Amino acid sequence: MASEPTNEPTSEATTHFGFETVPESEKAGRVHGVFSSVAGRYDLMNDAMSLGIHRLWKAAMIDWLAPRPGMRLLDVAGGTGDIAFRFLKRLEGEGHATVLDMTEDMLAEGRRRAEAQAFAGRIDWVVGDAMALPFPDRSFDAYTISFGIRNVTRIEVALAEAYRVLRIGGRLLVLEFSRVPEPGLRWLYDRYSFNLIPPMGEVLVGDRASYQYLVESIRRFPDQETFAGMIAEAGFGQVRYRNLSMGIAALHSGWKL
Repeated sequence: MASEPTNEPTSEATTHFGFETVPESEKAGRVHGVFSSVAGRYDLMNDAMSLGIHRLWKAAMIDWLAPRPGMRLLDVAGGTGDIAFRFLKRLEGEGHATVLDMTEDMLAEGRRRAEAQAFAGRIDWVVGDAMALPFPDRSFDAYTISFGIRNVTRIEVALAEAYRVLRIGGRLLVLEFSRVPEPGLRWLYDRYSFNLIPPMGEVLVGDRASYQYLVESIRRFPDQETFAGMIAEAGFGQVRYRNLSMGIAALHSGWKL
């Protein structure tokens, strides 16, 4: 005998938006709201959160990538184009970059930058989701994401997509705020982050809540070893990481072998 249908609600998987537990279906929209709010001053935001050091970290990312002429780069969550422009400048235009971001406002900000005109024809701007990349398998030589992976609803799905779109021999590089290993320094960094960054957001862009989320999202992100394990579980080989500025940020690398 067939069982009677039930009207009981089906429980939905949850995730975190900063320190808040939310349904998975809500996170992407809320993250979209944060970055739509700060798009016009995104680089200023990164300057505030890192005291300007993010520029050195991004240079370190390009140094470790060591671009070669003819490379095809996918930069995910790269709306303002910073990594793509650095990549193309290093190659003197002898490559191609695709910038993907879920927020059209961020892409619009990138298109407005002077470098976008200098590299016209060598850079594409695509609205898309890191968990469902709109590209065929084995399309790119390198995949980069800077300060974006922690905002993805399901990080393991994004890493699987990165693996899928890379060619054999392709490389993943992830730059993200991370875990300061030394307890005393971590305490000082936490005091700075929670007590100064949200007020900075209120002063600089009139948006305290978005900066509060960003600080909380950093604390929710896995530590260096845990995240390296997640990259390996996605299928990548030769997984390594480098701490930057005593672990305030970390640069993770993996290869599709």
